[in-house]
Amino acid sequence: MRRESRSVMIKTMTQNEAIERAKEHFGKLLEEQLARVERMKAGEDWLNFDQLHPIIVGFVDGDGIGPYITKEARRVLERLLKEEMASGKVEFRDIAGLTIEERAAALKALPQDALSALRKCHVILKGPLTTPKKGDPWPNLESANVSMRRELDLFANVRPVKVPSEGIDWVFYRENTEGAYILGSKGVNVTPDLAVDFKVITTQGAERIVRLAFEFARKNGILRVSAVTKANVIKTTDGKFLEMARSVAKEYPEISFDDWFVDIMAAKLVDTKRRKDFRVIVLPNLYGDILTDEAAEFQGGVGTAGSANIGKRYAMFEAIHGSAPRMVVDGRAQFADPSSMMRASVMLLRHIGFGEKAARLEMALDICGQFEKKLVITGRADGATGQQFADYVMETMNAPDLSSRHQAYLGKGI
Repeated sequence: MRRESRSVMIKTMTQNEAIERAKEHFGKLLEEQLARVERMKAGEDWLNFDQLHPIIVGFVDGDGIGPYITKEARRVLERLLKEEMASGKVEFRDIAGLTIEERAAALKALPQDALSALRKCHVILKGPLTTPKKGDPWPNLESANVSMRRELDLFANVRPVKVPSEGIDWVFYRENTEGAYILGSKGVNVTPDLAVDFKVITTQGAERIVRLAFEFARKNGILRVSAVTKANVIKTTDGKFLEMARSVAKEYPEISFDDWFVDIMAAKLVDTKRRKDFRVIVLPNLYGDILTDEAAEFQGGVGTAGSANIGKRYAMFEAIHGSAPRMVVDGRAQFADPSSMMRASVMLLRHIGFGEKAARLEMALDICGQFEKKLVITGRADGATGQQFADYVMETMNAPDLSSRHQAYLGKGI
């Protein structure tokens, strides 16, 4: 039904009719979410990459600057995985059908052919995709990112932020498949004066993201995990998330656990006396989206930060920023910073079992982007192009003294 027709219908309803319509809508949402709970209860085993031949890596170019920065990250991965690709251990595939033009033509956030192609991959490197907003020339489609995370059950959004010179070494575990975003496009205009959106937290969804955060901390010898909510105000949903965090924390007695409200955590991340103490931070979807953008600014901005979207069967790696269409309109797309996609590639390599290659790329990115800075990307013609920066990273990555150079810079506190 067209938006104008819905608006006319709402205006002509009585209040009781509007309430009944909203109740019916809410009932359907509850049925969907209860079915999702049952699927989570059934569970599935984690994919074992050691047993896969080949490991299939899918590439989604994205919109706007996406194709430019994805291309450079792919070049780096091709260099690092040259032998594995030649032997058939790793296979690269292009995933079509996900540009904003293609999604608009299909009137779907995630067209079926594209979803089928994604499901044939084990991991995905995805460029930023445009999400239509009011006033755009596109249909009011749901975010393709949100849809992809839901369809592939990518429940953990992992976003590291590391600035050695500032003593910052944070890893955010953001719940990815519920919270405020999972039903973000399914709110209801009850009357012309009353709009209602919905937020969902489940026992199973909160438990698995918190447990993953604690498992990461234990595996890496990290002794502190902090949960972030607004449970003093959002008492039911945020309250459940905090309740599950406290419950899971009891199973990890060697790890210190504390909890913070999202507003004060936003302040503490800029507090030079306190921010160094935080290590692993676990939080619901919306808060994670906001705080990780803030945190990325310390590392050089959202253009430098990558993220992982982890599920038991699939994983997707991406930049945390958007498609920056204005850069394309202004003719500046070639100057877009590919660091975010390369940081995402570091996480991809670790996830599929190539830890040494991931470490080399990460050290090269630290040296090129934070320490030496022989080339600086400004997003304009007065700085380096993405291709030039990728060449710089690959040259540094292949240097025989890479590790010693990295350690020397760390020792100087640069």
